[in-house]
Amino acid sequence: MNYRGYILKLFFRIALSMGLIQGVIYALEVNNNTYAIIASILLLYVFINTYGFIKRRFVAMDDFFEAAKYRDFSRWFPEDRGPKDIRFLYTGFNEINRTIKEINSKNQAQYVYLQKILEMVDIGIIAYNIETGDVLWSNDSFGEILDVPSFKNIRFVESRKPELFTTIFETYHREPDSISIALRNESLKILISDTVFQVEEDAFKLVVIQNIDDTLNKNESESWKKLLSVMTHEIMNSIAPISSLADTLHQNIQMALKEPENTQLELEDLNSGIKTIKNRSEGLLQFAKTYRSLNKVTHLNLERVRISELFSNIQLLMEPSITAKNIAVTFNVTTPKLELDIDIHLIEQVLINLLLNAVDACKEIENAKIKVEASQNTNRDIVIRVFDNGAGIPKDILENVFVPFFTSKATGSGIGLSLCKQIMLLHKGKIIVKSIEGEGSVFSLVF
Repeated sequence: MNYRGYILKLFFRIALSMGLIQGVIYALEVNNNTYAIIASILLLYVFINTYGFIKRRFVAMDDFFEAAKYRDFSRWFPEDRGPKDIRFLYTGFNEINRTIKEINSKNQAQYVYLQKILEMVDIGIIAYNIETGDVLWSNDSFGEILDVPSFKNIRFVESRKPELFTTIFETYHREPDSISIALRNESLKILISDTVFQVEEDAFKLVVIQNIDDTLNKNESESWKKLLSVMTHEIMNSIAPISSLADTLHQNIQMALKEPENTQLELEDLNSGIKTIKNRSEGLLQFAKTYRSLNKVTHLNLERVRISELFSNIQLLMEPSITAKNIAVTFNVTTPKLELDIDIHLIEQVLINLLLNAVDACKEIENAKIKVEASQNTNRDIVIRVFDNGAGIPKDILENVFVPFFTSKATGSGIGLSLCKQIMLLHKGKIIVKSIEGEGSVFSLVF
């Protein structure tokens, strides 16, 4: 609306100037010098007024553009004085400044938020200009991992630790790479990756490093704690009764030696006790052998195997013993031509283990059923599932079923599912369990 008003006022001045020019020409033609002089003066006034009218607007816009050039969006233009069209223009300029200030404020808040997040993580991050070496940004973790103080140019590292400089800054790691670096008279293992990006005319390199020694040590420590806890439990369960029984037998023998006339040594009880100790000792030996079996599976003999043939072998081996326990077992392959590159002997062992567990879960269930099924999902992964409608696994132990030596069975070693998991990891696959107590379980082998 103001734009139209400005155009109308400008058009009026142009039209008035044209009229005055014609008036001056007409006065000169009729030799009326007085009118010619008056019209010339008015024409000059209109020219000056029109010049000022146009200039005011351009001066206002020039002031705004000058402020924008230097990113001075804090300037406030007076909206309550001056010509109406200029006041309207100033209102627009102030609105633009206010909007830009809000955007800058939000961007600044997001930048500070992101910066704080990146400073809190234990992953080292640095971005620097490839040509000049000037650091664009880095977090504290980067300096802590490399044991260097804060610096503004990567040449600082080159002057103090040239080998580290070559490894971190001059070598490219397009894919995440695990490397060892020498720091504080010891070798530190880190995971490093980098990428190059362009900002206008400048090329920058972003380097990300992570101290995986600490992570590995932490994970290893947690694994050992779980392992030792389970091993302690299993060994104590065997040693406690052995110790108690041995102590009882020892006391009986001591009494028989001291008072042979009054104490009759029951050879049958002695034989039974020694036999029990022998059996439990052999159980401990078997436990140790089972532990060592975890380390036996280290490589695979891969071959292309049709899943239907794999199922036929397992069915021939396991079906008689399963059906003898009044448990229905079925095998199904959704696509008969499904094939896998596997170590058939190891995968057979996994399936046998899962089937035996399913049988154990169904032993007190009426209409017990076990189903083994193979299919291909939407991600092109081949999945073999073992379903059962047995007792299910309680929630409080579900997350521990793959921990070595963990078992809820009175006679279990706790090694079967751990071995299954290791075999699947060697096949670059995974084993997943879902279970509802009282309804059943499903173990999925994902290739």
